[in-house]
Amino acid sequence: MTIGIITVVMIFSVPIIAVISSHFEKQSKLKNEHIKDQIELEKLKQENFIAETEKLKLELKKLELQQPNDLDLFK
Repeated sequence: MTIGIITVVMIFSVPIIAVISSHFEKQSKLKNEHIKDQIELEKLKQENFIAETEKLKLELKKLELQQPNDLDLFK
C-alpha cells in the first residue's frame, strides 16, 4: 500500500515540478525583458539630456553674440 502511495505521489509530482519550473522560467524571461527596456529608456534619457544641454549651450552662445555687453554683467 505504501509503495502505491509513493508511486502515485512521484507520478503526480513530476508534472507539478515541471509547471513550477516553467513558471519561474517565464518570470525570469519577463524580468529580463523589463530590465532591457529600462536600460533602453535610460539610454534615451541620457541622449535627450545631452541634446538639451547642447541646445542650451548654443542658445547661450547665440545670446552672447547678440548682446555681449549685457552678459558681461553676469560674469
